[in-house]
Amino acid sequence: MAGHEQHYTLPRPEFDKPVKLLIVVAPYYRDIADNLLAGARAEIEAAGGTHETVEVPGALEIPTAIGIAERMSNFDGYVALGCVIRGETTHYETVCNDSSRGITLLGLQGLCIGNGILTVENRKQAEVRADTNDQNKGGGAAAAALHLIALGRKWGAARRGVGFRPATDEYQVAGTGKDKTSA
Repeated sequence: MAGHEQHYTLPRPEFDKPVKLLIVVAPYYRDIADNLLAGARAEIEAAGGTHETVEVPGALEIPTAIGIAERMSNFDGYVALGCVIRGETTHYETVCNDSSRGITLLGLQGLCIGNGILTVENRKQAEVRADTNDQNKGGGAAAAALHLIALGRKWGAARRGVGFRPATDEYQVAGTGKDKTSA
């Protein structure tokens, strides 16, 4: 069983400038969500970061809320938290697949997101995974977001344009003191 295996955990990243994360949580199962939140908040605070939390109705709304926040706010990264427990219909697959796909697509656009949406067979599995003293998947999702933010900062800010950079006054012909546009 995976819960009893030893897993390697990357060292917590360190930051020169503070980080600010948005935690988006679907509290459909409130007790599970509260444990996920506790783990995520503790991990962010341990890294010296700050956070805000918003609630959405369900896991399907999490990617949309993150997309809105990215367009309209100033967060360095995001933590997606929720729980989907298998039921008697195929709705489980839809919610699991589409929420994950939405988060993945946002990540491929450059957003730093830790996915802590639990997808489990039963409540007991959810409780173990959300427990801050057991698998602590909320803390793990926050750690993933922090690591992605650290990578983004290491590699620099996003560049505008594709394949070239427009000339600026600082962009000069080597050794001439003239900028490229007048050379």
